[in-house]
Amino acid sequence: MSRVLHFDLPAPDLSAWRAGNTGTEGVWHFDSGLPGRQVLVSALIHGNELCGAWALKGLLESGLRPQAGSLTLMFCNLAAFDRFDPANHDAARFVEQDMNRQWSDERMDAADSLERRRCAALRPFVARADWLLDLHSMHEPCAPLLLTGVQPRNLALAKQMAAPEHIVIDAGHQDGTRMRDYGRFGLPDAQAGDSRSLLVECGFHGDPASRAVAQDQCLRFIEASGIVDGAELARLLPGWRLTDAPRQWALQVTGPVVAKNERFTFTEAFTGLEVIARAGTVIGDNDGEPVTTPYDDCVLVMPSTRQARAGVSVVRFARRRPL
Repeated sequence: MSRVLHFDLPAPDLSAWRAGNTGTEGVWHFDSGLPGRQVLVSALIHGNELCGAWALKGLLESGLRPQAGSLTLMFCNLAAFDRFDPANHDAARFVEQDMNRQWSDERMDAADSLERRRCAALRPFVARADWLLDLHSMHEPCAPLLLTGVQPRNLALAKQMAAPEHIVIDAGHQDGTRMRDYGRFGLPDAQAGDSRSLLVECGFHGDPASRAVAQDQCLRFIEASGIVDGAELARLLPGWRLTDAPRQWALQVTGPVVAKNERFTFTEAFTGLEVIARAGTVIGDNDGEPVTTPYDDCVLVMPSTRQARAGVSVVRFARRRPL
């Protein structure tokens, strides 16, 4: 049984920003007219993950404009966001399908669900971006996680940004492609040019601290991209930069545990980043099959049964090392 968690982060009022300025609802684009990176920051891939929407709203309200290159801000699954109810927030994750598993051309071209049609509408903005930051939050209370994929170029950027403390190196999900892995973002370094893509999990969905993490990550990412300098960011976004992480850990994901059905259970109320000392420790039950840790000092990454059903990852195992 999942614990009852209090949802204390209110939903932002996006009415002034919903239309966008591109002809595509929820998408804003600002071009400096000067050479530089094409930077995209996205939020609300899942409609109950509010922290990123707050951060994008703050960027828009600040009047921030790129000094080089361009900046695109994208509110993704507005239809799911419209369903948001803090008393039943999981129901607003998506309408028909998880939007962050639909990022293959085949699925988007099928156009057979609300989320796939919306992904297709957003695809041109993702395809032309050089750098992508995708803002998320988590089902359970946990320290922030920055997901780099398996590409070394993204891990180097995470180290340059100096926060958060925990960096997850993973290959995604077996049930579909994430936006941060679409197109050239998923290519090996030798084929990907200047592209960078990061996905940040800012904390529990309903924790107001997740909003501050999203703001901090936006500032650090935009500064690292070079499209706005640090002085301008500090002027327009006072209080957004949090302290640097005291150290950073790389969590190398070695594999997921995929639920056989919705009855998956854990032996304890894990929330994430627990280090299980001994290989072979039973941590869960997957339709009668014990789930055990594969090696000593195994880190649990994003354990949760709130979306458990056949084919869904309920936890990932990782090895930890200093970054």
